[in-house]
Amino acid sequence: MSEETTDPASPLFLPEPARRRIVDLAASTLPAMGPAEVPPPLRKFIKFNQPKRVKLGSTAIIRELEVNPEFREKAGGVVSGSGDELVRRFVDGDPPVLTEPALAAALSYLLQPDGWRDTAAAAVAALEAENRAKPEPPAPAPVPDGQVERLEKENTRLRDALADQRKAAADLHQQVRTLHQAVTDLTGETEKLRSDVAAEKGRMKQVGKERKAERRRHEAELASVRTELAELKQHEREDKRLGSTRMWLLLETLSGTAAGIRRELGLDPAETRPGDYVAAEKGAEPETIAARARGLDSHDPAHLDELLDLPQPHLIVDGYNVTLTAWKDSLTLEQQRERLVRGLGLLAGQKNAEITVVFDGSDPVFGAAPSARGVRVLFSAKGRIADDVVVDLARAEPEGRPVVVVSNDQEVQERSRREGARIIPSMTLVKRISRY
Repeated sequence: MSEETTDPASPLFLPEPARRRIVDLAASTLPAMGPAEVPPPLRKFIKFNQPKRVKLGSTAIIRELEVNPEFREKAGGVVSGSGDELVRRFVDGDPPVLTEPALAAALSYLLQPDGWRDTAAAAVAALEAENRAKPEPPAPAPVPDGQVERLEKENTRLRDALADQRKAAADLHQQVRTLHQAVTDLTGETEKLRSDVAAEKGRMKQVGKERKAERRRHEAELASVRTELAELKQHEREDKRLGSTRMWLLLETLSGTAAGIRRELGLDPAETRPGDYVAAEKGAEPETIAARARGLDSHDPAHLDELLDLPQPHLIVDGYNVTLTAWKDSLTLEQQRERLVRGLGLLAGQKNAEITVVFDGSDPVFGAAPSARGVRVLFSAKGRIADDVVVDLARAEPEGRPVVVVSNDQEVQERSRREGARIIPSMTLVKRISRY
């Protein structure tokens, strides 16, 4: 071979065994590369297995190695990174002497270590020596004329048989295509039926969900109506009890008021006669009438006693307003509550009055709630304040019953006055219960 035909820099000019080895090695590196690293003409071969990749892509691989040095470098990098001992020795420039020539030429071309051209040239020379050492195949023996004619007839017969087989195969292919088309049509109809069944199942499922949702909605509405009915019945019972209580308290108040008026207007048995009046008026100067006492001030504890002496009074106390006015800096909230409730209990023992004290429920309550005989102790419910409870208590009382509200809060005083309550300052109550 000439120097041009054995140039190791081009795989096209290497011997066929070396080219086959190069194609086999380069094809095995394609799956290890990233999709973007594989040249576009070779990407369609990545999904094939190694034998099919070599068989179908050999020409394209040789062409890319010839015109694309970057692809050769990437393929060589994948081979050198395989960790094989033979590859490592070729990379180090120390190839084994007994390496197969075709493999030595392929590795030298792909890896191209220092001195690779010499290694490749030596491998090519070894391949050429092997080819020269192979014996020439013997020439075919001459065939007699009669045997040639017989062979031609046999060849004609075989061609006719092959044509018949091809025709039969074509008929079979046509039948297969017909059957395949029928299967395809049946598959399409089956898929359509499956799709219709799935759609019907989905529709029925949706209808079931809607019915369940409608049922839950009706059940929720029924439960709501039942709850509203129960609340209305409860409110009716509470209103009836409250009306009865208010009526009873009003009658008791009127009865007590009438008794008080009878006592105040009742006349003692007369000790003088009409003539005595005339004699006293005409016969001497009339006695000096004592000056009438002024009305008691609202800050006077005696005024509170007068109000509590009225028939069926109701004393409503704004708890923390009173305790923080009197003992803000000296007692804890718990001690303030205890002292106020204890004093109100002693006051309840002296007066025939209903007494209610209201504390804010939002404040923390430590220990047991205070209690005293004759005193109703309330804590405002969550979301409400004691001021609103005090006004609600005053509003609930019947018109005409004496209601006394104790608070320094201007808003509580104004709202309670609008409900007909009498207002007493907090310190007035503190002075009154401080007597005990």
